[in-house]
Amino acid sequence: MASGYTGERRALLEALAEVLPAQGLVSRMVGGDDPVLWVWHPRTGRQTIIFATPSHHGWLFLWSPGGQGRADDLERTAAVLRQTLDMAQT
Repeated sequence: MASGYTGERRALLEALAEVLPAQGLVSRMVGGDDPVLWVWHPRTGRQTIIFATPSHHGWLFLWSPGGQGRADDLERTAAVLRQTLDMAQT
């Protein structure tokens, strides 16, 4: 059963997905009733899963390794995510 936050979570992840192509990133919504955003960088092949979660100061996006961005600043969040995935694998 979906949580009470599912609709808002999905809307925020969709909004983030809309700004990712400007950063050269590709995404796909996965997870059904518990949506997450699968994001990858086509050039580096690096990828991560983005979670949206409520916090005391509004909604946050979280991703590995240790990344986070505010849902009320999508462009900045997308840029930080791009930096995370832009690092070439060594």
